[in-house]
Order: sequence, then C-alpha cells, then structure tokens
Amino acid sequence: MTKPPYADRPALRQAIIDACLSMERQQINQGTSGNISVRVGDAMLITPSGVDYAKMTPQMIVSMPLDGSAPEAGQMRPSSEWRFHRDILRSKPKVNAVVHAHPVHCTALAMNRTEIPACHYMVAAFGGDTVPVAEYALFGTSELSDTVLESLHNRAACLMANHGAVVIGDTLERALWRMVELETLAKGYITSLSIGQPHILTDADMAEVKAAFADYGLRDV
Repeated sequence: MTKPPYADRPALRQAIIDACLSMERQQINQGTSGNISVRVGDAMLITPSGVDYAKMTPQMIVSMPLDGSAPEAGQMRPSSEWRFHRDILRSKPKVNAVVHAHPVHCTALAMNRTEIPACHYMVAAFGGDTVPVAEYALFGTSELSDTVLESLHNRAACLMANHGAVVIGDTLERALWRMVELETLAKGYITSLSIGQPHILTDADMAEVKAAFADYGLRDV
C-alpha cells in the first residue's frame, strides 16, 4: 500500500506548526496570514492555504517537489505563496527554511515602501546595510516571486511592498528568529522616526559588524 504523503517527517511537520503558533503568540502573525516552508531533500514542506494555525495538524502540511512537478494527489492546497518559497529554496542551496508573515511594523514600512537603513547594527544580521523593499506584485504570482528573489540577493530578509515581509535561514529556528528580529527592528525604526531623525551607521561601521557576525554563523544568504 502506498504511504500517504503526510506520513513522512511528522516531527518536522509539527515543528512548522509550532513555529506558526509561536509567531501568533509573539504577535508577528495572525489568523491564516503568512506561511512557512522547510526544505526536505529535493522537496519542501509548506503550510496549507487558508487554515487557521490553531486548527492545523501535521497531516495538513503539504509536500511539494522543488523541480516544479505537481505534488502528490490527496493533499490540501499549498499556501498561495508557494512559488516564492519554492524559488527561494531552489536558488539558495544554503537556505533550508522560508518564513513569510504580516507583522504590523514591517507591514507599515512596506505600505510606505520604506526600506530599513543601517539604523541599528542588527541590520547586518540580514546580510547587508539595509533591509530592502521588494516591488509590489499580486500575491501568489510568478511576478511576486521574481521581485522577492531580486530583493533577497545577498540578503536574508526583505519587506514586500504593500504586503508584509519574508526571511530565510539555514534552519527553521534561524528563520523564525530573523522574523522576530526584523519586526523588532521595524518597530524601533518607526519609533525613532516619531521622535526625530535616527543616526545611520556608516559603511565602515557596518563592515565591522558584518565581520564580527561571521563568527555567529549568520552568513547563510
């Protein structure tokens, strides 16, 4: 008898759900918005479309090939954003997890199409001197995947114009940490703008930080 597609990797499937619930507890995401994927060999596991995280079960997590072929029958529909998850994992072999969410402060900056500059040294944890904004495209489209991939060149995060944010990591834990850190940075930047003009670290300052971060294993972009 053929093994059902959800029978593999039960612990990893549960870890994906736990990460989704963690984002809700930390007010990074809510309801059915956002999505998570994790690489498994030449496939990915990704959250299903339109399912409340509190009601999600390991059997609902969808397995999809990374080569573009159709997923096995009998599964739920994958997240509508499966294209940029697949394309990120295909184009970045060091990346094993992708997290997309609509955190309030990241989304506010994305609505204004405002990148996060080097206002804090932790910006370097995302691979560069800024966290860029991917150009707007309709959710779920190949156009959105293209603009997200472009913005993630040498970066581990980007904002998504009028949408939200996406982060990557060599592990699910690292990607989730980055999403929390990104929302913290966005909140700090918006707060700083409300009381004056933040001082921006110089290129030399950020080069020092990035060199120091090399010892922390953050170069997985």
